[in-house]
Amino acid sequence: MKVILFGATGMVGQSVLRECLLDVEVQEILTVGRKRTNQEHNKLREIELENVAELSSIEGEVTGFDACFFCLGVSSQGMKEDVFKKITYDLTLSVAKKLAELNPNMTFIYVSGSGTDSSEKGRAMWARVKGKTENDLLRLPFKAAYMFRPGAIIPMHGVKSKTKWYQLLYDVLKPFNPLLMKLSIVISSEQIGKAMVQVVKHGYSSSIIESSELKKI
Repeated sequence: MKVILFGATGMVGQSVLRECLLDVEVQEILTVGRKRTNQEHNKLREIELENVAELSSIEGEVTGFDACFFCLGVSSQGMKEDVFKKITYDLTLSVAKKLAELNPNMTFIYVSGSGTDSSEKGRAMWARVKGKTENDLLRLPFKAAYMFRPGAIIPMHGVKSKTKWYQLLYDVLKPFNPLLMKLSIVISSEQIGKAMVQVVKHGYSSSIIESSELKKI
């Protein structure tokens, strides 16, 4: 199995990259992003691309893949809707449309979030935008597409948040992790990484997968 990973330096991206490197059925992992992970592994290849939304310059490099893990995202805090939409919706759909064109047998996994609004009409701006993103991704001609909606993610195995105050919060809450993990909305980075790989391999009964379901997978 050959996979492409966008957002490999983020917390979810780090998590699924780890599981892909450990999984014997994953033969090749290509990361695409503005920064490299700088990890060394015989299965891993990395492409630095300043404008990730524009894949035309590397079409040959992103053809012939079985799966894509799209883990790019930003916090909506302090953002106007048009700016958040440009990053969350426009970039994601630009990448996905090109990949669907080049890889019709691809399974596409998009990491959204708990509380995403599929109706696109709710009061929360970020939830509406992510809902539209999910809806339009599901209309693309992929072999299969799945929308992952994790809640709170607890980092494990050296996975770190790029947001300093998030990481500080994770460090402070670490002694309470066993208790937090009992909540259905809380998932570990290892669990979400494994769930992503398992869904690509075996599929799932629903195209939208909430945090509690991800834990079971």
